[in-house]
Amino acid sequence: MNDQQPERPFFMHPAIFISGSVLVGILFALQEWLNARRWGYRIGLLFVGEMWGMQFLLWGIFCWLLWRFLRPLIVKARAFTLVTRVLPLSIATSIVEEMIWVLFFPKVPVDRPPMDYWHRLTFQLNAEFVDSMAIFWCAFLLFRGVTYYQKFREKETTAARLQVQLVEARLAALRMQLNPHFLFNAMNSISSLMRTDVEAADVMLEQLSSLLRITLERGEVQLIPLCKEIEFIEIYMAMQQQRYSGRVQQTLVVDPELHDALVPALILQPVVENAFVHGLSKCAGKGELSIDIRRDGKRLRMSVVNSGNGLQLEREGPGRRGVGLANVRDRLRLHYGDGGSLSVREVGIGRVNVTIALPLQISESSPEEAARFDA
Repeated sequence: MNDQQPERPFFMHPAIFISGSVLVGILFALQEWLNARRWGYRIGLLFVGEMWGMQFLLWGIFCWLLWRFLRPLIVKARAFTLVTRVLPLSIATSIVEEMIWVLFFPKVPVDRPPMDYWHRLTFQLNAEFVDSMAIFWCAFLLFRGVTYYQKFREKETTAARLQVQLVEARLAALRMQLNPHFLFNAMNSISSLMRTDVEAADVMLEQLSSLLRITLERGEVQLIPLCKEIEFIEIYMAMQQQRYSGRVQQTLVVDPELHDALVPALILQPVVENAFVHGLSKCAGKGELSIDIRRDGKRLRMSVVNSGNGLQLEREGPGRRGVGLANVRDRLRLHYGDGGSLSVREVGIGRVNVTIALPLQISESSPEEAARFDA
């Protein structure tokens, strides 16, 4: 376990702590002066303020030194240490404080004949020793409590930081899982075109190169503007258009106000890829793919509808469906908890609708790409 000292609270800065102690002394002085007037005693407010202010100035200094140099003792002291070390320290500190205070006020007590220093010290110890001990132990318990609270907060912060790092690592692993999966399917498509349409295969290679470049440029960024995700999807859909030779009617509709909305990177591509692999590739004739992205109150809703075999693929088992939708669902859960969702349902004969819903978050960026999304 790390034995590093916790960071000092702001109120333990010497100027703040000692000034606060003096202020407490002045408040006590004002209370005593008001009580004295109510009881008929005539005593100067300045004199009472000096006495109480000096007493709490000394205690402020002593207590701050206690915090500054004996913090490990305050935190780790057990019963034996409290009796053998802290208790003698409290007695010695109380006596020293009274000795210094008596030096500054030779006329106290004011209602007694003049006395020498030692008699005045004895008188003051008899009157104030218990109060001085109480001040010491209150400060000791306060510092002990503050230190425990600091350590508790540090443990909470460390646990939260570890949790964030764990989530980021899991998200990175899921992203890495998608890359080879996507690359394998893309290369498979290009390989099949090489035998029938070399020119189309060449175009697909260029488009694949663009997708890989975009992926590398993003690095480990988890949340990206929607416009960047759409740029990726447009290239991917163009690749599939080459592969299917125009047999798929593609529609992409995006609310222009959402181009700066933050979405998890590669959140749509697995859904679109799943639509081609498990739906559109099964169509005997022409197929349809529709992507609609709109605002729904405080949520962003992305809907992908494709024609094909409907949800018959559910009976083929999860192994046939790959990692696409499961990966998206896992990442939504890691990013948003219960705030994100993915649903799959049939909306007609042989038509499947996959909907992603997540909290709407808008990033600050230039509006230069807003015009790209025309409904």
